[in-house]
Amino acid sequence: MTPEVLRTLPSAKALSLPLQALWHDAQGDWDQAHAVCQSAGNRDGDWVHAYLHRKEGDLANAGYWYARARRSQPPASLSLADEWTLLTGELLRANQCPTGKSEPDST
Repeated sequence: MTPEVLRTLPSAKALSLPLQALWHDAQGDWDQAHAVCQSAGNRDGDWVHAYLHRKEGDLANAGYWYARARRSQPPASLSLADEWTLLTGELLRANQCPTGKSEPDST
């Protein structure tokens, strides 16, 4: 699956929680995306959480979540659309089985 295909799915319920959150974001539902990524309980969810706060304009909070996800905050020159595509593509590659759920961190 590609990020473009994920964006057009009628539902994302079979996907991991971080991918579900990105799907909700693509549908324009930031609040649901935020709720779903928070419930993931893993670094992938934290990464999506960071992106959502960057999108919201809360860069300090985004920085906290990027750190929790062990990711670097992207440069301001990277558009939100490009970050969404990069983030979604990486999570899709990491979750080759579309029904696979990301495992929570043990830390």
